[in-house]
Amino acid sequence: MSAATNTETAGGVQLVDTPGRPARPVRFEDPARNAAYWARIERIVDSAPPLTDEQRAVIRTAFHQPKARRAAA
Repeated sequence: MSAATNTETAGGVQLVDTPGRPARPVRFEDPARNAAYWARIERIVDSAPPLTDEQRAVIRTAFHQPKARRAAA
């Protein structure tokens, strides 16, 4: 049994649902070029070492800013 690929449009961007990975936009009109692009990205991500707890904390802090701080920026 294979998983079906769902294609949706969100804000004018075509998204392709891949099991185990978030939906990703279509970068190139040519399907072969698009598949090669995302295969390269997946290889790079899969070869990267896992994040440390400190790195995760820094990323969370960057995305979780109080409203007052956002308004000042």
